[in-house]
Amino acid sequence: MLKIYTNYLVVNVIVNFKETNTKFIVGKMPKVKRSRKPPPDGWELIEPTIDELDGKMKEAETDPHEGKRKVEALWPIFRIHHQKSRYIFDLFYRRKAISRELYDYCLKEKIADGNLIAKWKKQGYENLCCLRCIQTRDTNFGTNCICRVPKGKLEEGKIVECIHCGCRGCSG
Repeated sequence: MLKIYTNYLVVNVIVNFKETNTKFIVGKMPKVKRSRKPPPDGWELIEPTIDELDGKMKEAETDPHEGKRKVEALWPIFRIHHQKSRYIFDLFYRRKAISRELYDYCLKEKIADGNLIAKWKKQGYENLCCLRCIQTRDTNFGTNCICRVPKGKLEEGKIVECIHCGCRGCSG
């Protein structure tokens, strides 16, 4: 019997022998398929940080979720995704440390989230945690997430946590 299991980053082919009931991993594919075009100049400056965040993402994906609520299992993944996109955004727009070519390469290769970065450039969305928090179809009353409400308009001492990504307030 031949079973093929697919994962977000790794594809394993497992052969299961009925007589011995042992499994062998036949082959692994590379973790992320990039375009054949080599990365532009300046990539070597951001590569260690991107690799570190990719490692954290892999840990978060394989982290056990026993004892957590169903929605809490994805919170670390959303945080790391936000951190990686914010890193690229800050390098390009705030510190002007990377070129336009490298920025476009990061967006094209899905290293950073282009839609989230586009929202960060708009007034009122500078601290947005994720795109799910502004989608009105995910709430019962067709409104934004609770983390988008300014802290001044909430009850005093009330701790708010977004159910989508675990954010505690990104209204700015």
